[in-house]
Amino acid sequence: MKQRIYVDTSVFGGYFDEEFAEHTVPLFERLKNNEFTLLFSTVTQDELENALEKIKNFVKSIKLINTEFLDTSNEAVELAMEYISEKVVGQTSFADCLHIALATISRADFLVSWNFKHIVNVQRIRGYNSINIKNGYKQLEIRSPREFEKYEDD
Repeated sequence: MKQRIYVDTSVFGGYFDEEFAEHTVPLFERLKNNEFTLLFSTVTQDELENALEKIKNFVKSIKLINTEFLDTSNEAVELAMEYISEKVVGQTSFADCLHIALATISRADFLVSWNFKHIVNVQRIRGYNSINIKNGYKQLEIRSPREFEKYEDD
């Protein structure tokens, strides 16, 4: 069974960013080769509304067979609010919390992000996962695209 990865908005933007493209482009190549199932949410879709045209066009050009679309649910909103009420992050990070909650509830194998301040951050990951476990969910693996690099055998 293919691993299911939730890709947040920062990764789509990273495709065109000089600093992040080196690791983002290979991740999307792997997605295009159907090595993973992509989890794409309404939160990501809404955030991409304000993206540059080249990012919007890139997203439209991705024709992935193995994509699951995730709608925002009451369960996800409640879990996201708990991350905030437990002070994992502040109130202004609600969309980031929704990404985490949707990935958690949908049982993603990984959430992939370039957001080191609010998402890919050891302290925050521990906070999100402590709340996930308390609520009966499994821990969520949160990684940057760099960790999906394929290396040739030596």
